[in-house]
Amino acid sequence: MKASYHKYLLNFKRPSGTSRGVMTEKETWFLILEENGKKGIGECGILRGLSADDRDDYEEKLKWVCTNIHLGEKVLWESLLEYPSIQFGIEMAFLSLKSENPFVLFPSDFTDNAASITINGLVWMGEAAFMKDQIEEKLATGFNCIKLKIGAIDFQKELELLAFIRSHFTAEQIEIRVDANGAFVETEALDKLIKLNRFQLHSIEQPIKKGNKKEMASLCLQTPFPIALDEELIGVFSFEEKEKLLLEIKPQYIILKPSFIGGFRGTQEWIDLAEKHHIGWWITSALESNIGLNAIAQWTFMKNSVMPQGLGTGALYTNNINCPLEVRDGKLWYETSNNWDFGFLNLLSNS
Repeated sequence: MKASYHKYLLNFKRPSGTSRGVMTEKETWFLILEENGKKGIGECGILRGLSADDRDDYEEKLKWVCTNIHLGEKVLWESLLEYPSIQFGIEMAFLSLKSENPFVLFPSDFTDNAASITINGLVWMGEAAFMKDQIEEKLATGFNCIKLKIGAIDFQKELELLAFIRSHFTAEQIEIRVDANGAFVETEALDKLIKLNRFQLHSIEQPIKKGNKKEMASLCLQTPFPIALDEELIGVFSFEEKEKLLLEIKPQYIILKPSFIGGFRGTQEWIDLAEKHHIGWWITSALESNIGLNAIAQWTFMKNSVMPQGLGTGALYTNNINCPLEVRDGKLWYETSNNWDFGFLNLLSNS
């Protein structure tokens, strides 16, 4: 078996904003395996400034993986506990190599184009007019669940945007999720949650910055509507630490990004613990290319969750990889009449 890694920069179609800043490009790394004339591909989807494995030795770890690929998936995964995005890339690459089609990792009704995954429509931060345009576009294209990034513009304007939605659609018609990305000051968070509550929101992700466990636990106890942990899960590696976090904070939901939490195996650990402690969950992408998004979507479908998932990010980039994934009427489909760009896989292998 041979292994190689390749850096790739994904370019946003338009700058995309969160409370942490505006992104114009997204760095990712592809792991290519070759054995007996077959090829497999995995994506190590790091997000600089947020991923637990945003470290100076990241590329050195990828080199180490390629040099030691003979150790096999299990040993490599367990040796990279603090590099969750590389763990995910390894899982993906080995599954891809073993599969008859390197992009069909979990054959199902989804990959047969016989069933779809309900997803939320993502509305990025920006000027109020830009956010309003996005909201109208999502509603017009059939989404029944939308997720708004909040915390970057004036809070009153954000309340007005929510009022705009609710003036046209009831909570039964449109589910609204908001994501603060830790933007609220701890002393103001509860007051803001009370003000947001009048819009009958489904949930809010990460209202305050991660690491404030006592304050987050207090918010989860007092909140008028559900809180979902997201960034709070990053950098929590062992099964014991994961359970301790959930018991300490007692959130209503957790958000699971495989690239941030150890791939499929790490995500399954969080799911098992959440269900044990009666905590809801859903899965989202972490701005991967279509390679990683495809793997996450196929695995997510196998979980049989009825909640809208956060998997609608494939159209963000100008230079994404052509693939069968297609969003229609608020659902993600694997449109088998659309083809994968196998040339991209060959190009990486030969570079």
